[in-house]
Amino acid sequence: MTHVKAEIASQPDCWRQAAKLAADAPGLPRSGERVAVAGCGTSWFMAKAYAGLRESAGHGETDAYQASEFPLERRYDRVVAITRSGTTTEILDLLEKLHGRCPTTVITADSGQAAATLATDVIGLDFADELAVVQTRFATTALALLRAHLGTDIEGIACDAEVAVRIPLPVHPALAEQITFLGRGWTIGLAEEAALKCREAASYWAEAYPAMDYRHGPIALAAPRRVVWVFGEIPAGLVDDVEATGAAFVHSRYNGGYAALGAWRGGRAPLDPMADLVVAQRVAVLLATSQGLDPDRPPHLSRSVVLP
Repeated sequence: MTHVKAEIASQPDCWRQAAKLAADAPGLPRSGERVAVAGCGTSWFMAKAYAGLRESAGHGETDAYQASEFPLERRYDRVVAITRSGTTTEILDLLEKLHGRCPTTVITADSGQAAATLATDVIGLDFADELAVVQTRFATTALALLRAHLGTDIEGIACDAEVAVRIPLPVHPALAEQITFLGRGWTIGLAEEAALKCREAASYWAEAYPAMDYRHGPIALAAPRRVVWVFGEIPAGLVDDVEATGAAFVHSRYNGGYAALGAWRGGRAPLDPMADLVVAQRVAVLLATSQGLDPDRPPHLSRSVVLP
């Protein structure tokens, strides 16, 4: 078994452990605070998901940024930075610029690294650290922590994830040449992360869009042997529009089944979108191993981007 396969399978337990930390973790945003969340790559997509959840739940204005594109002229009550390694150059640069100007909270898998020394508060998720270069469980565990702090029942989501780590996969490498992931609201970040996993682990053609924007151009890619995979809410009429192109439409069901149009219309409740992301992670690994690639160490990638 590759490291990433084991790390994907461990996510339900990691999420439960993160939920236990949420009540007492230092520096998590208080309701009413104006908050920005920053990250790079996968961590940025988790930041986007949390920002969407927090603001839609009425806890306060919440923005998400790539660390390198953070608008320093804006004022926030707190900035949360998500960084697995704690060594990423863009995160360290941002924390240095914010020092003394704004309280900062770092969520990291290695609290002994530089990011922790620059932050006002540090939340260490060392139990979710990873040996694989490709991120899976750290990112989702950070999001589980943040969701738990918003009052979400993580136990139910972890149960969904236990289904997600064992169900048959909805995409077979021999039958699909391309996947487009779609989301709405907070699940747009999850869709973007799912596409990134396919690109990182397997050098596979995968894209992501807001679901409502998909018919404004990207649907031109849809065709037989291609897949449209939706996280969360499905916009009205989208299933029929995708079916008309010959592409396969994928959406989750609570009992762990995955299928295209006909089975989904059975009306079963879907998996939580974060558990659905676990299925997409598994697909990315399968796409890699079916080509003889190592999903633990893809070419041109490293655990942390440290710039000169």
